[in-house]
Amino acid sequence: MKKYIFLLFIIAIPFSATAQIKTPAPSTFQKVEQIVGLTDITLEYSRPGVKGRKIFGGLEDFGKVWRTGANSNTKLTFSTNFMVNGKKIKKGTYALFTIPNIDSWEIILYSDASNWGTPKKWDDTKVAAKVRVVPQKLPMLIETFTITFDKVTNSSAVLGIMWENTYVGLKFETPTDAMVSSNIEKVMKGSSAKDMYSAAVYYLQTGNDIKQAQIWIDKAVKMTSNAPKFWYLRQQSLIHAKAGNKKGAISAAKESLKYAEKAGNTGYIKMNKASIKEWESK
Repeated sequence: MKKYIFLLFIIAIPFSATAQIKTPAPSTFQKVEQIVGLTDITLEYSRPGVKGRKIFGGLEDFGKVWRTGANSNTKLTFSTNFMVNGKKIKKGTYALFTIPNIDSWEIILYSDASNWGTPKKWDDTKVAAKVRVVPQKLPMLIETFTITFDKVTNSSAVLGIMWENTYVGLKFETPTDAMVSSNIEKVMKGSSAKDMYSAAVYYLQTGNDIKQAQIWIDKAVKMTSNAPKFWYLRQQSLIHAKAGNKKGAISAAKESLKYAEKAGNTGYIKMNKASIKEWESK
């Protein structure tokens, strides 16, 4: 009898081991990674579908906290401190909740992101940020719930939430300028031509001290004088033009043009010729 039971057990093992059927989740999971300036941001959420239903004011009641997705909390993780509506928020992971209404939405970042759906007991002390925004009506149907990073700059972005025919956006800011300035201060103590160039171009792009940018770019060009780089010279011309030094801008653009022609870089040839023509006509 014992041998018979043992034989049945051995035979049953393969069947039990292969009896796991995998099926797709009704609301598919998505993970999005976005860099804003020097801040790494990770978005994790599940995406339900409209499936012929009325969503806002139907499936999701107006005036009630919505998990803003499906399944477990929609999570946003920031690698640095950041700002929402002028309020400084510590780096870390936050749950994204919303309260939809017809004329306005509230978008909430909640410091406890461990819930499955909305918290059983809401705790206002865990609300890191709450912003009221005006929803926009979209001209088309968004069948699958979607969150995007829109209007991305060096120091800000908009978290765009779309479903059915509604869009709402949450703008946040990152401390890029402070971080870059700190890095520049440290690196410039033993700076290379590349560091000088990078700092100068950053100041040009962000509208920081253009006089300081001139000093850095001029040093970078001098440090590469044995093998002038046409892109260094191109940025030198733009920085001098921004600083009001038209003569210096034209001179640098002509040098950049010369080396771009030697390198056969048509893009820089066109840009330099256009700039020279513009600056000489003034």
